[in-house]
Amino acid sequence: MGAIIEVKFYNTFLLKKTVDASNAPIWDGSRGIPSALGGYSRGGVDSDAKNWAIEESRIRGGYNNTNVDYGVKAYLVEDFPAASIRSNSLIYSGIFNSRTGINNTNVFSVGEEITKSADPANGSIQKLYAEDTNLIIFQESKVSRALIDKDAIYTAEGGGSITNTNTTIGTIQPYSGKFGISKDPGSFAAYGYRKYFSDKNNNAFLRLSMDGITEISSYGMRDYFRDELNSIDDDNGDVGEVISGWDVHNKQFVTSTQQVNSTNFNTLCFDEDVNGWTSFFTYKPEQIFSLRNKLYSVGQNANGSIKGIWEHYSNNVPRGSFYGTATKSSITFVFNPNVSMSKVFQTVNYEGSNGWQIDNFISDATGADLYGAVYKSTNDSTLNIWSYLQGSYDISGSVYPAALTPPIYRAGFDRKENKYFANLVNNSAATQGEILWGPDVSGVKGYFATVTISTDNVTNLGGLKELFAVSANFVESSY
Repeated sequence: MGAIIEVKFYNTFLLKKTVDASNAPIWDGSRGIPSALGGYSRGGVDSDAKNWAIEESRIRGGYNNTNVDYGVKAYLVEDFPAASIRSNSLIYSGIFNSRTGINNTNVFSVGEEITKSADPANGSIQKLYAEDTNLIIFQESKVSRALIDKDAIYTAEGGGSITNTNTTIGTIQPYSGKFGISKDPGSFAAYGYRKYFSDKNNNAFLRLSMDGITEISSYGMRDYFRDELNSIDDDNGDVGEVISGWDVHNKQFVTSTQQVNSTNFNTLCFDEDVNGWTSFFTYKPEQIFSLRNKLYSVGQNANGSIKGIWEHYSNNVPRGSFYGTATKSSITFVFNPNVSMSKVFQTVNYEGSNGWQIDNFISDATGADLYGAVYKSTNDSTLNIWSYLQGSYDISGSVYPAALTPPIYRAGFDRKENKYFANLVNNSAATQGEILWGPDVSGVKGYFATVTISTDNVTNLGGLKELFAVSANFVESSY
């Protein structure tokens, strides 16, 4: 029911009180609305009304006592808002000066020119980056720069000069090339005068430096990024993301392409020293950032749980371990000496640390032959070649990790003069057209061979393993 309550001051207001398990207020104060009118009554049985009370604006309701202010209002809601979304425009407020106490960051004077618009045909503005006296504007399909506190004046002949004006954001000048940042502002990373970002719409990774925009994804990885950036969005319209950062420890650009709602991801890095993409990593970062001489990331382990901030290159964690999950390191390369010669690869050797094994040694594929109604290509390949320690055994047949009695033999890599070498035994089935038949044929035949060498699972786990060179001995095939 309604009630008329007399109050002394115009800005008396209602408070909602909370009660404990015994229906008593947690804090004392005015009882407010009388119980007879449905208000609070200690020990009463009223339900919701007992939680409401009237408070006066002045302490104890005394004349000229300290008055309670309304406080700061973050914004006001208009009754009939006429809002418009201008995703290609910039707006700036008044100045802020901490020394003089001037704070006009919430002042937007409609009587001044406080907006600057980029070309709407290039999509929305996704990121702003301030560099010296320029503001770099990243739209979906274009990268531009705007002058700060100065403007450009052009002559009738088309020449230009820069002059100081009272303009906060000056002329917007586009960089050459129809490239933008798509909708992946998280792909941005900067170091020095170089800025890196992805353009998913053009299937490219880009570098913005003093000489303009360069497509760094074309350095040996054009086909890869064409497929990878196109696949991170699914068929339902859900958008994946690209997370990037600068590795100040190794001076590399690190980026991770991540499919939506999936464990599928690829994290790799670009090295300016070799001007190419050098490594893939086995961790999925949420964020990547550097501080002083260290690289940090926030990511997930193999179980998908967040592990917090992870310090990379730390001496306190094993090598090849990310977010508590250790993985093997591997390198894939191609043997292709004497490109026009059909060869037989007989042995393989490497210079480096103990603990490397050959996972794959596969020749190039033959032309497709018809087997029944199916066309098939064949390759020559070997079995896995064990590392020096993992392939050890003794005369009694005991194998690692059992205690071995000298002399010790090696089923995989052996060591001589601190160099590791192994024979290549063909493990492929014999096919029609071969001169020598049978599976027990030494060597891998082909014009070239693709090789994957990796760290094993037993030798000095988490320790340093170096690899300086890998080579193979071969002879010309008898055709």
